[in-house]
Amino acid sequence: MLTAEEILERHWGYSSFRAMQKEIITSALEGKDTLAILPTGGGKSICFQVPAMMRDGLALVVTPLIALMKDQVENLASRGIRALALHAGMSYREMITVLSNAAYGDVKFLYVSPERLSSRLFLGWLDELKLNFLVVDEAHCISQWGYDFRPDYLAIGQIRQRIDSPVIALTATATPEVAEDIMDKLLFKERILLRSGFERPNLSYIVRNCEDKQGQLLKICNSVPGTGIVYQRHRRRCEEMAAFLCSQGISASFYHAGLSQTLRSERQQAWKDGTIRVMVCTNAFGMGIDKSDVRFVVHMDLPDGLESYFQEAGRAGRDGKRSYAALLWNNQDITRLRRTVSASFPSLEYIEDIYYKLHVFQSIPYEGGEGLSFKFDFNAFVSHYRLSASLVSSALRYLERSGHISWNEDVDTSTLVRILTDRRALYDVELPDSQLVSLLELMMRRYTGIFTYTVPVEEDWLASSLGIGVPRLRELLYRLSLEHVIRYVPCSHGDVVSLHHARLRPGDLDLKPELYKKLKGTAERRSEAMISYASSSDVCRSRQLLSYFGQEESNDCGSCDVCRRKRSESGKATAVRLRSYVNGHPGADGEQIAALAADPSEGLPDNTLEIYRRLKDLGEL
Repeated sequence: MLTAEEILERHWGYSSFRAMQKEIITSALEGKDTLAILPTGGGKSICFQVPAMMRDGLALVVTPLIALMKDQVENLASRGIRALALHAGMSYREMITVLSNAAYGDVKFLYVSPERLSSRLFLGWLDELKLNFLVVDEAHCISQWGYDFRPDYLAIGQIRQRIDSPVIALTATATPEVAEDIMDKLLFKERILLRSGFERPNLSYIVRNCEDKQGQLLKICNSVPGTGIVYQRHRRRCEEMAAFLCSQGISASFYHAGLSQTLRSERQQAWKDGTIRVMVCTNAFGMGIDKSDVRFVVHMDLPDGLESYFQEAGRAGRDGKRSYAALLWNNQDITRLRRTVSASFPSLEYIEDIYYKLHVFQSIPYEGGEGLSFKFDFNAFVSHYRLSASLVSSALRYLERSGHISWNEDVDTSTLVRILTDRRALYDVELPDSQLVSLLELMMRRYTGIFTYTVPVEEDWLASSLGIGVPRLRELLYRLSLEHVIRYVPCSHGDVVSLHHARLRPGDLDLKPELYKKLKGTAERRSEAMISYASSSDVCRSRQLLSYFGQEESNDCGSCDVCRRKRSESGKATAVRLRSYVNGHPGADGEQIAALAADPSEGLPDNTLEIYRRLKDLGEL
C-alpha cells in the first residue's frame, strides 16, 4: 500500500501537500465525514483524489459544472487514472455505457451532475457501484442559506441514506451558518470541519469609488501585464466593454450564457491558451477554469454578496505571484443592488399567480402534471402575459426553493413527442410506411402518458429497436408530425421545467412563508455586507473578508488599498516628526534615530529608519 505522499508524487509530481490537504486526507481515510473549506486555488481536488486512489472501489463525485467534469476526467486520464462523467446532454445509450463501465470496469472516479442523481437510471445502478467515497464539490450549493443554492443537490442526502461510504464535502465559500447546514443536509455522522486560512498574501484587493469605470479599467489593463477577467452583471455590457477594450488595442472578447456552447468553448480555450488576453464576462465564466497565471480580476458592478466576490476574485494569482482583484463601484451600484435584492423576492401572492400561469401556459389541468418535464420558453411566457422578466425569474426560483418545481436553464433537451390522435382512433389512421406504424407502437408501449403529455423519448433506443439509424428515426418522427399524428419537438438547447406534484387548486399551494422570510432576510444581510465592504475605508480588505467567513484572527495584508493608504499616511506623519526631531537635535545621527524608533512610547512605525534614510538621501534632512 502506497502512502498518501507516494500517491501524490507518483501521479501529480508533488513532493509535499499544501496547507490542510494532509489533514483532510487523513480524516477521510479514517472513515470520517469531512467538510473541507479551502480558498479558491487551494487544491481541493487533491483532497479527494489521493484518498480515493488509496482505497478499493471508486469515488462518486458530485459537481454542477460539466466543463469542470470534462477537465477533471481529461486531467486524470493524462495521469494514467481512469475517470468517467455522467451529465445532462448524454444519450440513454451513453449513460448506460458509463454506468456499466463504472460498475464493472477499472474506474476510480465517476463524476455525476446533480440532476442525474435522482434519475431512475442512476438509482437503478447505484447498488452496483463499489463506492469508497461520496465527494460533494461546491458543497455550499446544498444549503438554502448559501449564495448559490441548487435544489438538485438535495438528492445527495437521499443517496447518502443508501450508501455507507464516508463523505468528503468541499467548498471555497461557506459562512459558519452555511457550514452547519451543509453537514446537516449531508447527514454527517460526526461533524468534522477542517478550514484552511483564507489569506491570499499574493493577492492585492483594490476598491475604487469612481464614476469613470471604463477609464479605470483601461488603466488597469495597461498597467498590469498578463491575463485578466472582467466581470459585468449584464450580457450586453460584456459585449460593449469587450468592443471598447479592442478599440484601445487590448486583446479582449466576451462570454455569457447567451452564446452557443461551441462558441463558449472556443472562447474559453482561446483565453486559456493566451490568444485572448482579457475575457469580459458574466459570472457564467470562470467556474472550474484551471488557469493559474491570471494577473487581475476586475468587477465592474457590485456582486450580490461577498461569497461570490471572494470566489471570483480568487481566480487571480493561483500560481502564487503578485496579482490584483479590483472592485469598481459608485453610489448607483448601491441603489441597484438593493433594488435587485428587493426584486428577487416578489410577494407571495405574485409567486402564487406565476405558479398557476405556468400550468395554464403549458395546458396542464388540475390534478395533472406530476413528474412532468417540459421545454420551457421563458421569453414567450413573459411576453404572453406581459410580465417583468426579472420578477418572473425570481418567482420561478422561489417555486423551485419551496419544492414545487425544478427549473434548469440552458441545458441540452431531449427529443419530445406527444401522440395527438386518440388511442382507439389511432388504429384507423392510414400511414404510408410500415416503419411509421412500428415506431408508433414502440412509443405507445414504452412511454406512459404519451397521449396526455409531451414526453422525452430516447432516440438511440428507438432507433436501435427499429434497426435503423438516428437520422432515419428523426425523418420518421417528422413525417408523423406532418400527418398530424404526433407533436414532435426535436432535441435542442434550452430551459427545462419539471413539476414535482400535480397542479394544485387555488388555496392549496404552500409557499412556506417562514422560509420566504428567512431567505429574504439572508439576502438582505448578504447585500449589506457587500456594500459595507465596498464603502468602508478604514479596515484591511483581507481582514474584512476573512472575518465574514468566520476567521477572526488575522493580520493586515499590507497590500490592499486600505493598507497602502494607511502606510502612506503613516509615512507622511513619520516624516514630519523626523524633521521636527532633527531640527530640535542638531547633529542627530542614525544611532539616535534608531533609539527613537525603538522607544515604544514614541509610537513610531516599524519602517521609521527606512523613512529616515530616504529623507536623508533626498537631502530633506
